Amino acid sequence: MAKGRLTLKKNQKGFTLIELLIVVAIIGIIAAIAIPSLLRARVSANESATIGDIRTVISAQAAYQSSNAGFYEGKLTCLFSPFAGCIPSYPPTAPTFLDSQLANQLPKSGYNRSYASGLPPAIIPPTASPGSMSAYAYLASPINVGQTGVRGFGGDASGVLCFDPKGSAPTFTTSFALDTTAADCMVLQ
Repeated sequence: MAKGRLTLKKNQKGFTLIELLIVVAIIGIIAAIAIPSLLRARVSANESATIGDIRTVISAQAAYQSSNAGFYEGKLTCLFSPFAGCIPSYPPTAPTFLDSQLANQLPKSGYNRSYASGLPPAIIPPTASPGSMSAYAYLASPINVGQTGVRGFGGDASGVLCFDPKGSAPTFTTSFALDTTAADCMVLQ
């Protein structure tokens, strides 16, 4: 054997190019089957999380209403810190109603969030927040329709939760109730 030269023995074994191409093709087929399923699972998880968040806002507003002389809050940040100039004489050690991410309407789980508050009452009692409202609508729409979510969602003071199958946030009436008669507001059961 000469120094620096590589020689091959006849009985050496290895994979042929055809065998390697077949393995790569099989891996490609498996990936083509699995990736759409994983994307659907992600969309489903984002939608479930968003529905849960809307229900959380509805519950938080209901609890806040009982502490705020029967009125909802026009600023969601007051549900995170009700003692900071919101509900008069609310103890700083008392529990809050909502977490900061939902209160600040930050994008979460692939959805943009928005909040619309109704008209203030004619007379706000001194025991109520200056931002008191009689109604509200909390809306969520996918950041990228088809990728982060398929449906848009909304909830209101009546506790109704509905969705728009086209991905937009559902519409609400001038009284800030979701328009359950509209095609873009299919009520979730």
